[in-house]
Amino acid sequence: MTAMAIPPPARPLRGRTILQVTPALDAGGVEQTTLDVAEAIVLAGGRALVASAGGRLEGELARRGGRLVRMPVDSKNPLTVFANAARLVRLIEAEAVDLVHVRSRAPAFSVQLAAQRTGVAMLTTYHGVYNARTALKRWYNGVMTRGDLTIANSDYTRTHVIAEHGVDPDKVVSIPRGVDLRRFDPALVPAGRVAAMREAWGIGAGETRPVLLLAGRLTRWKGQALMIEALARLKGQGREAILVLAGDDQGRSDYTAELKAQAVAAGLGDAVRFPGHVDDMPAAYLAADLVVAPSLDPEAFGRTAVEPQAMGRPVLAADHGAMTETVLNGQTGWLIPPGDADAWATALGLALDAGPERWSALGRAGRERAASLYSLDQMTARTLAVYARLLKTRS
Repeated sequence: MTAMAIPPPARPLRGRTILQVTPALDAGGVEQTTLDVAEAIVLAGGRALVASAGGRLEGELARRGGRLVRMPVDSKNPLTVFANAARLVRLIEAEAVDLVHVRSRAPAFSVQLAAQRTGVAMLTTYHGVYNARTALKRWYNGVMTRGDLTIANSDYTRTHVIAEHGVDPDKVVSIPRGVDLRRFDPALVPAGRVAAMREAWGIGAGETRPVLLLAGRLTRWKGQALMIEALARLKGQGREAILVLAGDDQGRSDYTAELKAQAVAAGLGDAVRFPGHVDDMPAAYLAADLVVAPSLDPEAFGRTAVEPQAMGRPVLAADHGAMTETVLNGQTGWLIPPGDADAWATALGLALDAGPERWSALGRAGRERAASLYSLDQMTARTLAVYARLLKTRS
């Protein structure tokens, strides 16, 4: 008797070419999501092209099966924007691109022009809640709603897009950023990697001070200075902790110098560490006792508040933006009034007093919630469903 053939897995994008347009491929949530979606496109049978100026993640894109098309889409120069439109038209026609997915404002103007000339479907992702103090800036930001459909990276962002730009709610889909639970799994990170991370941070085996981690690029609105101020106030109460500011300053060396001077002036020179960019973030989260996300401006999603929860670490986060969706106060972490150093010092003291047993309970709850709501598989599946929806309308 002949064995029944097992049908191949569904490949809904077989024969389709999807072009993502992302300014650069350095560290960041937009870049990481670009790579995650590129891999999902390939696994679904499609071709994944990425038009970008490139960066440190180029090799990772290639490893996942995507192809970089180098283009200066990181430029805001109007002449370059128009030139990029022509470049994109040539690329779309040469590669028979079926859909273009753009993830930033300046290149969105180029994509809009190219989509109009070629008739290709245009999808945008609204990754951030952009400031708009003038009608001109609101018009500029609104380019991210001028495609066939807009993806918002949280319910908070979706609400903002609809209110700010008067968009039909049916044209804005909320798809939260995904976390790769296969990478961010505490059971898969050996103790040696965690020990190596703490050693890289200058934290010895006999260190008794709890370790706080603030992960994110060194830029003022991420709240690094606020955390140093809160730590100084905590020290004034006789409490000590180590604060690790893990992130690249991306050329903002003046701000880094300012933070180091602030720490020294507060008597925290030994307590604040600046390791720079960290590749092994799963080990970094496990090397910390608590993770802080004190952003001064509302986060559109806040990946660095979700990833640590996936790793079983409780998070102290600013009580605004999408973090009010991703962190449950008292259940997976704590929400603290944004920008208030006294409130942060008080919250840090309470969190430290809660102790390891309470941290573990919060961490378990955070891990379960991240797995149910913010998995990478869910994010990519929902994104591919949007692709299929748009492609169907163009078939």
